[in-house]
Amino acid sequence: MDKFTTITGVAAPLPMINVDTDMIIPKQFLKTIKRSGLGKNLFDEMRFDDQGNEIPDFVLNKPAYRKAKIIVSGDNFGCGSSREHAPWSLLDFGIRCVIAPSFADIFYNNCFKNGILPIRLPQEDVDKLMDDADRGENATLTIDLEKQEIHGPDGGCIKFDVEPFRKHCLLNGLDDIGLTLQKGDAINDFEAKRAAGQPWLSL
Repeated sequence: MDKFTTITGVAAPLPMINVDTDMIIPKQFLKTIKRSGLGKNLFDEMRFDDQGNEIPDFVLNKPAYRKAKIIVSGDNFGCGSSREHAPWSLLDFGIRCVIAPSFADIFYNNCFKNGILPIRLPQEDVDKLMDDADRGENATLTIDLEKQEIHGPDGGCIKFDVEPFRKHCLLNGLDDIGLTLQKGDAINDFEAKRAAGQPWLSL
């Protein structure tokens, strides 16, 4: 998992509540277990018409937001089914941070496990960042995880909270496998002792 320290990028405004995981990545794209390649289908039914043509009015199809790294959205982002493909598709598109007043719990947890920072903020702060994001290519935000700060295009600063353990994992690029591998020496020592004391278990 890539480390998340500081990112600077365009923020795409998505002023919708209850953005569910089927909107983020529709069910027909859930056949794969690969984490790559899903970005092209992110928000597929909102980005493309029935013939596969781009819908010009959708924010990520607008030239200013095609390389957005941040999404600013409304309440209850990531609700619906618990598919992990949702953060996979966001990350594959290039989204590293989602800012909203609230998130569905499973989606929120899955983001941290996949290198995406979900930031919960009061509605008034989200409204300010949504206004910043409406500026198009000038909607550049800087997210500093170490300092837990969001810096806007006008130089303003908004502080955010994040749990220390999750912050540690993102800063160091540690997913569940990475955390386990940190205990590699202890695991190897246990396996060696088990093999010596109970050799029949290795047959």
